[in-house]
Amino acid sequence: MRKKILWVWIVWACAGISLVPGTVWSLTDDEKNNIELYEKLSRGVVNITSTVLERDFFFNIVPRQGAGSGSVIDERGYILTNHHVIEDARKLEVTLFSGKKYPAKFIGSDPNSDIAVLKIDAPKKDLTVIPMGSSKDLKVGQKVLAIGNPFGLGQTLTTGVVSSVGRTLRAPGGALVEDVIQTDASINPGNSGGPLIDSSGFMIGVNTAIFSPTGANVGIGFAIPIDTVKQVVKELIEKGSYGYPWIGATLMTLSPGLADALQLSVSKGAMIVELVPGGPADKAGLKGGKTRAQVGNYILVVGGDIIVGVDGTAVDSTEDFMRVLRRYRPGDKVTLDVVHWEGSRDRMTVVLGERPQGYRMR
Repeated sequence: MRKKILWVWIVWACAGISLVPGTVWSLTDDEKNNIELYEKLSRGVVNITSTVLERDFFFNIVPRQGAGSGSVIDERGYILTNHHVIEDARKLEVTLFSGKKYPAKFIGSDPNSDIAVLKIDAPKKDLTVIPMGSSKDLKVGQKVLAIGNPFGLGQTLTTGVVSSVGRTLRAPGGALVEDVIQTDASINPGNSGGPLIDSSGFMIGVNTAIFSPTGANVGIGFAIPIDTVKQVVKELIEKGSYGYPWIGATLMTLSPGLADALQLSVSKGAMIVELVPGGPADKAGLKGGKTRAQVGNYILVVGGDIIVGVDGTAVDSTEDFMRVLRRYRPGDKVTLDVVHWEGSRDRMTVVLGERPQGYRMR
């Protein structure tokens, strides 16, 4: 009997089961890091409630509430979140970790990066700022943590790794956001706008979307990189909007198949379909389409210049061109490598304008 009891004791001990009431086995270094970061930074994550007016089945106007997350980024009360969290909201309310609620003032948003900034008038002692890091040198496999309010359940921590970097995501405004972070850390409805944090306690992204056929998390989430956020936030606070460079033209990708059908001398590029009168490209002397041609089942406006390079960087498509253009600011001069419709090549200088508000990327 004694041997049997001793054997059971040894088995339990090897299995890591405590026989002493109140005894807690030591935490791993990774667990300690998770706990430390949550306790330190969760106070800087807020819950955002937005009220939108919509019509019911009988066409009556009724309020509808949505929820999302956000991060305190400044002791003055500035809150960082997603544009889609606050889009069309008539009323905004921020709930701090402590449970205190404050009406929020809309400061500015940028649909093309899905970033928005709000402001609350709260005492500094109630605000915990989440520091911004860098998303430049992220490595696939490094640990990340997401803090937010999924399904309105309050502060929740999920952990995972960077699954991929350099992804491209189409934002609500239609533009492509570059270098998006993919993660397997659970991001569910309500997590949007919350911070993605590295193991050193720095925000490296803003959780923005999940890929799911059911609407629930399946291990593929995305975050806007913090380097993009930092570039946009400053102007949102100062001006309420972010100024994008603009050439004033509608472009279409020239593919090899389309080039063959049109018998062009170049097989790839961004073809100008239409110019905005008086816009930067028009002022620089570029030409838009002038005739219609049927290619397969499509009627296309053709005859415009084809952009194949920007300041020495090759451009194979409209998306390539937009990607390169985002490196510049309104007012900058760029040199475009252009192939004219008849086949001659040219280099033309364009002074970039600022894209008009409400202009949708095409």
